[in-house]
Amino acid sequence: MADSVLIEGLVVETVVGVYDWERNVSQRLVVDLEMAWDNQIPGDSDDVRDALDYAAVSERVTRCLQALQPRLLEHGAEVLARVLQTEFGVAWLRLTVRKPGAVPSAQSVGVSIERGVR
Repeated sequence: MADSVLIEGLVVETVVGVYDWERNVSQRLVVDLEMAWDNQIPGDSDDVRDALDYAAVSERVTRCLQALQPRLLEHGAEVLARVLQTEFGVAWLRLTVRKPGAVPSAQSVGVSIERGVR
């Protein structure tokens, strides 16, 4: 399947990081998602019940990362991928989690993973 649903630039405020000071403040993460989804069905039906609900996915991403409060971006990405695949039936996804301002000389740092079969 070549179809995808995209969520780009989703901002999540949460506790994240390995340093002691980071465990006491909220920081911004930026999440990009590409998820395999058969868009022909909702394209033909024009019925939201046939679509991957990107508002629900966005809400779940936010709640997951805020509850998890990961030390490592890698851990946050892995847990998030499992949650999305399990709860929304996404067979394949590409997920990028960025932490803007983590390195002063870089716009952001982050990790990108792909999980599942497209």
